[in-house]
Amino acid sequence: MKEKRYRSIVKTISWRVTGTIDTFLVSYLITGKVGIAASISGVEVFTKLLLYYLHERVWNRIKLGKEKMADPEYQI
Repeated sequence: MKEKRYRSIVKTISWRVTGTIDTFLVSYLITGKVGIAASISGVEVFTKLLLYYLHERVWNRIKLGKEKMADPEYQI
């Protein structure tokens, strides 16, 4: 089964929200400063959105672990 591009986009956004929250929390725990944590999180949002989307599209082309669906049998 082939995934549509919009599915990759939705997955990219949902994963990025999760990742950005994590980055913000880790940055805050290390620096103790909300402003620095927000700056780090703000920058990484854009770079990782693009990287994840590209990663998804490449993996969609790789057949490893995919099974071809059998054609449905039609009865007349």
